[in-house]
Amino acid sequence: MTDYFHLNTDRDALLSLSTLGLAHLGDGVYELMVRSWLILHGKAKARDLHRATVSYVSAPAQAERFEKIHPMLSEEEAGVFRRGRNTAPHSIPRAASRAQYQTATGLEALFGWLYLQGRTERLNELFSVMIEEVSQ
Repeated sequence: MTDYFHLNTDRDALLSLSTLGLAHLGDGVYELMVRSWLILHGKAKARDLHRATVSYVSAPAQAERFEKIHPMLSEEEAGVFRRGRNTAPHSIPRAASRAQYQTATGLEALFGWLYLQGRTERLNELFSVMIEEVSQ
């Protein structure tokens, strides 16, 4: 049986996956991390959790926070981000610019890629930097 919480996908197998598939998965990974952070740090009342989550996972918020980790990315990670960013979007939400949406898609692809490799320590490192000014 596959353990979907502790994956360790081969890097060659990752190359065959669609970038939008990685972004789809990464979107869920990032949102789960935000939800966990909100709950563990008491950053929102129960009735406001959805609104608080959306404020962190929106494309503009992701694009802004990505700038904090951009210099930290390895060459390989930056390549995954670029592949995600350069994927042509089917539609762009009204609340985001095309550039913000593409940056968010690149970030999500990176998070999906790291998750599929089981690199949770790296995910935590990047997420901590992205969220750090909020927790101070």
